[in-house]
Amino acid sequence: MSPPSIRTAYPRGHASDATAPVDPARWPDVARLPRSTALRTAIARRIVEHAVSQTPVRIRHGGGHHGGIPAPADGGPGHPTLVLHDAAAFHRRIGADGLIGFGESYMAGEWDADDLVGALTALASRADDLVPAPLRLLRGAWAHRRPARERNTLDGAGDNVRRHYDLSNDLFALFLDPGLTYSSALFTALPATHRDLTAAQHRKIDRILDLARVGPGTRLLEIGTGWGELALRAAARGAEVLTVTLSAEQRDLAVRRVAAAGLSDRVTVELRDYRQVQGHFDAVVSVEMIEAVGAEYWPEFFATLRRLLSPGGSVALQGITMRHHSMLNTARTHTWISKYVFPGGLIPSREAIADESTAAGLRITDDTGYGDHYAETLKLWREDFLRHAEAVTTLGFDRVFLRMWELYLAYSEAGFRSHYLDVRQIRLVADGAAPGSRR
Repeated sequence: MSPPSIRTAYPRGHASDATAPVDPARWPDVARLPRSTALRTAIARRIVEHAVSQTPVRIRHGGGHHGGIPAPADGGPGHPTLVLHDAAAFHRRIGADGLIGFGESYMAGEWDADDLVGALTALASRADDLVPAPLRLLRGAWAHRRPARERNTLDGAGDNVRRHYDLSNDLFALFLDPGLTYSSALFTALPATHRDLTAAQHRKIDRILDLARVGPGTRLLEIGTGWGELALRAAARGAEVLTVTLSAEQRDLAVRRVAAAGLSDRVTVELRDYRQVQGHFDAVVSVEMIEAVGAEYWPEFFATLRRLLSPGGSVALQGITMRHHSMLNTARTHTWISKYVFPGGLIPSREAIADESTAAGLRITDDTGYGDHYAETLKLWREDFLRHAEAVTTLGFDRVFLRMWELYLAYSEAGFRSHYLDVRQIRLVADGAAPGSRR
């Protein structure tokens, strides 16, 4: 077994980066190569070779770390190229930690791509076939269990949310639209431009408010405030809004935005877990918060929605979904996304949402997907994030963070472009209520 060693990462972008080591205090598993065996590394190399052979992706060995984006080399147009600057480290990380190692290798600067989204999309499109059938039996040797500390208990959920959403309001402002809407937009046409983003976010919000039948006098509960844009648009319709979040950064800015809009009499923003909300509401909305609930707590989540809903009321959810068998395969697995980006989360399947909502006494009356729009939203976010890379570092985030965030946005975009992921708006009513009924 090889011992761990300190790595020097060479993030892309500037020649000066090539001399800067990874901070082992901030990024311990990126700064050090993991322990592994020659056998595991060899198996990883075989898996990578097989995976690439099933796709248009090509591999080129880069002859060491460097800072620039590699030019297309092996495949030409339509054949994205992975450039391995340190193939031994790349395979060793995958051999030790699977896809977590794949992501950490990118964070360490050990590989790049001339078309990162294109390469990841090609791989995601064949996700079920990338590992040879005999080797799928070894999945348990690479799959890490989710840490118990990331369970979404009342205390744990707050810790998980703060690790992502309390990074910095200024960070999110660098790549989101001016309304700071951090969920899929709904465009009138694709492809979209940056000029389309704000209107598309408002279109998405208005559609989900329409699904929930929000209008003058509606008592509305929003689970997951974001930075307040949905609450503001609901209040402008004449609704009375209670919106709850576990992010202090989001809560504080949302309160300021509500006050600046002169809507403090209609909108209350509270730092509170959804399970602690009391009362009854004509409408409950939640946009891309279900992914943070965790499978263990889905029964309680949907039971809470049912408990809080007034007779004749409507629930409107927007949520990312994945195929059911993929969800089952990852339900207990610690992934790169859960380790570095969204701790404690799990993307549900449509089947899981249907089963859990039915068990709670809720019935789905509308279910519409638009995953291609999320791919376009993520593309625009990623472009703005990279455009503001220097501003990100000015906020105190280092080059490893930059690469991590770039990979997160590209990885997510690829999930939607390959249709491995979808995003859906779903309306639910209490079982037995007429689909179009009002309070």
